[in-house]
Amino acid sequence: MKKITIKKILKNKNKKPIICLTAYSKKIAQIADKYCDIILVGDSLGMVLYGAKTTREIKIETMMLHAKTVKENAKRSLVIFDMPYKTYTNKFIAYKNAKKVMKTTKCDAIKLEGGKEIKNIIKYLVNRKIPVMGHIGLLPQTSTNFKVKGKNFLQKNKIINDAKEISTAGIFAMVVECVIESLAKKITKIVNVPTIGIGASRFCDGQILVTDDMLGLTDCSPRFVKRYKNLSKEVEAGIKNYAHDVKTRKFPFTKNVYK
Repeated sequence: MKKITIKKILKNKNKKPIICLTAYSKKIAQIADKYCDIILVGDSLGMVLYGAKTTREIKIETMMLHAKTVKENAKRSLVIFDMPYKTYTNKFIAYKNAKKVMKTTKCDAIKLEGGKEIKNIIKYLVNRKIPVMGHIGLLPQTSTNFKVKGKNFLQKNKIINDAKEISTAGIFAMVVECVIESLAKKITKIVNVPTIGIGASRFCDGQILVTDDMLGLTDCSPRFVKRYKNLSKEVEAGIKNYAHDVKTRKFPFTKNVYK
């Protein structure tokens, strides 16, 4: 089982599709590790596991607990820590928090949302040996308008410029979220690092989804999510059967009792 490295991710640009998913727990990390190149401990865990309304509510300390578990149980995949809201407001705060994250969780890299405005932060971190993945297009931590991006000329130009700026700042890959297909295709062609799409077309170098969304464990169903399983129904069926067995005194069975 060969460990995925940043160098290998970079080499996969225009060659082999990069497979990415999120993970927040031991078991999901172990399963995803068999198939994924990158596992993201995303700030979406606030919404998925803690019932937050936005990604802005999750605290870095909470995320580090989950990231430590994921990293310990992912032996092959590259594990990336999604820096939460307001933990990288300037280069000094970003470095202080990222350094703590890397030391505590042993993750392989961090992810930052933003374009030109965080270029200097990225440079500062990369120069201090902290690998960074970028994130452009729809930015959940700061967006107020959760709609597809890149439909008008100004948006398109801004996103292209953001992609160029952060790719030259030293990132090794970038998430491209919720942009029109033609724009995702163009960005993938003009930047020299892999693009990881989420609602950004098959023309990206890789794809990522929130694992709980695609397994039917959340109520989130944007257009770009394909439901590969509906585990909510299966979990409910199991709990319903358990409740029935307890109510009718069929559980515990003889084999479940110590004599």
